[in-house]
Amino acid sequence: MTLSGRNTFFKIGIFLSAIIILAVIAASFFTVPVYESSNYAIHAVLALCALFSFIVIILIHFSFERTPTPEILYIAFFTVSLSFEVCRLFLPLHLVFNFPSSYLRISARVLLFARFFGIFSLFTAGLCAAGLEVQKTRNVIFVLIVATLAVTLGIPIDVYSWDSSFNLEKGYSTLFRVIELLVFVTTVISFFIAAKIRDSKDYINAAVGVMLAMIGRSFLLSTDNWIGVCLGILLLSFGTWYLCSKVHKIHLWL
Repeated sequence: MTLSGRNTFFKIGIFLSAIIILAVIAASFFTVPVYESSNYAIHAVLALCALFSFIVIILIHFSFERTPTPEILYIAFFTVSLSFEVCRLFLPLHLVFNFPSSYLRISARVLLFARFFGIFSLFTAGLCAAGLEVQKTRNVIFVLIVATLAVTLGIPIDVYSWDSSFNLEKGYSTLFRVIELLVFVTTVISFFIAAKIRDSKDYINAAVGVMLAMIGRSFLLSTDNWIGVCLGILLLSFGTWYLCSKVHKIHLWL
């Protein structure tokens, strides 16, 4: 994929994140008034995820616009995927407007797809760092989409068994956690392998960034209190920045 084509993806991500921010603002007028005080932290997660995606994808676009970096496209996918946490708004909106439960089911599918597409994309970034052939980027993206669909479409969803963070309370929750853990571990290992293969300590630092970002993401997507929100967004933001800065440093001098 050419730099121009890759940068087009970045611009689409910026536009999409901006639209989602507007959606969060619009939905807030309907949902916030019906929240209990304990739900404000949950709503803050949605807003912060959307804002995080918007700011980071802009920074990625302008920082890597002229830098041929295979990993950064997939890191960008990971970043933008978090903005789809907006789908969690369908839970309170369902209480306000009482729309059909099928809408909840669709939003749950979209959210699951975004979450797994995000972590699979970060995993692919690790493979690129470790030496994955990236001449046919579109084929890699297609495989990512198919793999994510295989996970999200084959799982039955009960819209009444989701907690406040839109995580399954029972059933396949353990499976989801196992998949996320495996992807997390293999992604970190991929960056360590890249450090060994390419003899670059910056890839070790990039692995640290991945760990911090994924831990922060876990806090944001699995907690519904202010401690989890604050810790999550700090770790996610710093980890993503640290990862991107090290990847940029590696490829700037190639």
